[in-house]
Amino acid sequence: MQVTLDGQRILVTGANSGIGAAVARELAAGGARVAVNYVAHPEATEALLAELRASGTDAIGLQADVSDAAQVAAMYLELDRCWGGIDTLVNNAGIDGARAPAWEADPVAWQRVLSVNLYGSFLCARGALQRMVPQRSGVILNMSSVHERIAWSGFSAYAASKAGLGMLTQTLAQEAAPFGVRVLGLAPGAIRTLINQSVWSNPESLRDLLTKIPLGRIGEPVEVARLATFLVSGMASYMSGSTVYCDGAMSDYPEFAHGG
Repeated sequence: MQVTLDGQRILVTGANSGIGAAVARELAAGGARVAVNYVAHPEATEALLAELRASGTDAIGLQADVSDAAQVAAMYLELDRCWGGIDTLVNNAGIDGARAPAWEADPVAWQRVLSVNLYGSFLCARGALQRMVPQRSGVILNMSSVHERIAWSGFSAYAASKAGLGMLTQTLAQEAAPFGVRVLGLAPGAIRTLINQSVWSNPESLRDLLTKIPLGRIGEPVEVARLATFLVSGMASYMSGSTVYCDGAMSDYPEFAHGG
């Protein structure tokens, strides 16, 4: 079964590293045109764009802080200029913030997590829907987390942002469905990326983490990327309004909140 995205105009936010970069590569392999959004590390973005273009992909880089409404608006205007619009948005940009119990958390840092993860996802979805609704087609995939469902001690802002993203996904799906636009969530579990290298590179912390994953291993970015590619493709044409978990059954273990 071959997933094809021939010519689809796809924006992936936070796409110059980790899961976002893996998603960009898989979408490109499916024949899509890929816009790589980033806010930092332009050298990583240029390396990824060179890789994608070498494979024959029409790829562009778009620098924008997704939590800034003006920058998001400018990003979409550049998409309009380059490609005449958008067919699919993958809302991947996100941060986890510093670990702290709520009573010790810095309010500014706490709000920053919600600004990027939830408000930023809203702003990017809003810009996409302003284009998708008139054309009566499109897909939005919000990258959530197992912590949409599982509490995570020390990371109340992150968990709250992902729980909010789950309901945002459902609401946008309900609003956009009459216009032929699908909205979905994808919730990875523990995935081997640089952002959590301190966990999987430490034998003791990795051993503890694996007790909470029934499949007995952490996931790889490409495993999330393959599922993302399927969800935004026509193969998933009757799916909308739900969050799909890619977590090795980790979400069956809510006691993660006390060990994580």
